[in-house]
Amino acid sequence: MDMIDGPYFVLTVLGVLGTGLVAGVFCGFSTFVMKGLAALPPAQGMTAMRAVNVAALTPAFMTLFMGTTVLCAVLTVTTFVRWPDEGAVEVLLGSALHLFGSFGVTAAANVPRNEALARLEPGTPEADAYWRTYVGEWTAWNHVRTVASAAAALFYVLALT
Repeated sequence: MDMIDGPYFVLTVLGVLGTGLVAGVFCGFSTFVMKGLAALPPAQGMTAMRAVNVAALTPAFMTLFMGTTVLCAVLTVTTFVRWPDEGAVEVLLGSALHLFGSFGVTAAANVPRNEALARLEPGTPEADAYWRTYVGEWTAWNHVRTVASAAAALFYVLALT
């Protein structure tokens, strides 16, 4: 077991793909989706974002996001059990970046903001004020998720080289 091979290799390649795809989704939100929603009147932007948040819970994205999170956890455990001569540190760094910087930030920062947004009635002064705060804070935390997921993919690639 000198290097990453066999099923461990396949898991690591899947880790590259999963974290890379998640990074791409987050990058799209950071670079143009949130800017487009912020350009709308607050009630329209809120309504659109709430619809996006509901759509994100469908099987397509949840399979990618949660599947990648589980895969990163499996890679962590497998790495500690196997401890290959090459790539172990990179796999662990990639897994930690996704588990904490993507999944953890989602759970601790983005989801609570989404839940608060869902409780407000679009078009009210309270909702309009929250929307302006929401866009800035949500997007800032999304930048963290984007960088963490992209860095996770990079570390998985480095583990394979």
